[in-house]
Amino acid sequence: MKKFQPQPGFVVQAYRFALDPNAIQEHALRSHCGAARAAYNWAVGWVSASWWQRRAEESYGVPQAGLTKWRPWSLPALRKAFNAAKHTDPRFAAWWQENSREAYSTGLANASAAFDNYAKSKNGKRKGARMGVPRFKVKRKARLACRFTTGTIRVDTDGRHVTLPRLGTIRTHEPTVKLLACVQAGTARILSATVRHARGRWFASFQAEVRQDLLPVARPDAAVGIDLGVKMLAVMADSTGQIRAVANPGHYERARRQLRRACRIVSRRQGPDRRTGQKPSRRWEKANAQRNKVHHRVANLREDALHKFTTSVAAEYGTVVVEDLNVAGMLRNRRLARQIADAGFGEIRRQLTYKTRRRHGTRIVVADRWYPSSKTCSGCGAVKAKLPLHVRTYQCDACGLVIDRDDNAALNLAALAAAATTGTGVAGDQDAQSVSKPRGADQKTRATRPRRTAEAGRAGGATLPHQQQTEARDRPQAEALTLW
Repeated sequence: MKKFQPQPGFVVQAYRFALDPNAIQEHALRSHCGAARAAYNWAVGWVSASWWQRRAEESYGVPQAGLTKWRPWSLPALRKAFNAAKHTDPRFAAWWQENSREAYSTGLANASAAFDNYAKSKNGKRKGARMGVPRFKVKRKARLACRFTTGTIRVDTDGRHVTLPRLGTIRTHEPTVKLLACVQAGTARILSATVRHARGRWFASFQAEVRQDLLPVARPDAAVGIDLGVKMLAVMADSTGQIRAVANPGHYERARRQLRRACRIVSRRQGPDRRTGQKPSRRWEKANAQRNKVHHRVANLREDALHKFTTSVAAEYGTVVVEDLNVAGMLRNRRLARQIADAGFGEIRRQLTYKTRRRHGTRIVVADRWYPSSKTCSGCGAVKAKLPLHVRTYQCDACGLVIDRDDNAALNLAALAAAATTGTGVAGDQDAQSVSKPRGADQKTRATRPRRTAEAGRAGGATLPHQQQTEARDRPQAEALTLW
């Protein structure tokens, strides 16, 4: 086996393989994932204990200098404290040696990241929704996952087994020749491995540093505009005016009849009841497994179809133009939420972004969210004031053009490729180029900032009425973050 030599052009890539563990190995996998969850809960309790202790001491009038010190949540500090407590803590003393140390490091690292996200969100340094205080993970709800960064992590030479620390050699459900060939050729190095239970089976994901050469596309000078929809998954129009439609497979819609029958069978069995402590019957567990199997098959079919679609688009065109859709807002429409979720609009854009940039080195352009692609005439450029969603045919009042609504939008998106400017006009999108306010589109968002300004957010202050309700609950955490 050749020695790995890092060179320019290497990227970090993941390889996921399904596993076929035996009964003993599956028990060990669940034990490692449970150890990660236990370490996470210990870290959350250990850090939060100092917060509540200080709050209790303040209620008794203890001066500031005499309060209990804040406990840090950095990963080295959590590791040091856990190593000192695992020998005497009754929750770990009897069984902590049964699992690899990487299992406990996984839980401690997740806890450290959770506290960091909460601190940044509390101080206004993190984008997105407000992050709450880390909470304990419940056994029946927690996802089974464990990450290995040290020890024996390899893909065996037979191409059908992988070796992980303390777990040993586990057979894979599918061949591992893609990663094995790169490792044997000296063009890849495995950095870490993560085992996870998802969709009814175990998976092993290897994070590897791989040398990747850019693959040429079939039409480097051509641009394509993609208009996503429900009836037709995508309507694509290239720079030459050719229009092609991709039908929506509707995997969930096709499986609804089978799913309804499976749900009826489950409802007629004796299921679990947390209020009374009732345990599920064997017939309920069997029926529930059959119902989950339908869900897993739908998810697998959707994932396969989206990957095939995005791979074909990225391998053909030199420029891809997509829309910045507000998928979260679209899902609030109770009439179309199921169809939109089944189509996977957000996943399509995510896959196109990394496949165009990393695999082929091509360009992806993200149209502004307020760009009127459907209201603009692809022939003369006239913009309609209103175009209801139920109107599926576009009729231009200026030039008389009559065209399908989705085809017209795809042609307008393809025309944006020539007018694309360098930079990111879409908030939060650092990998794509965007067009800001093309053709004078009206932006209907508010021009002023809300009452809670950026300064108030960074200070952790609550100025809105509904935020004042959580002030008492978050006071110790806010004070800890301020002093920390």
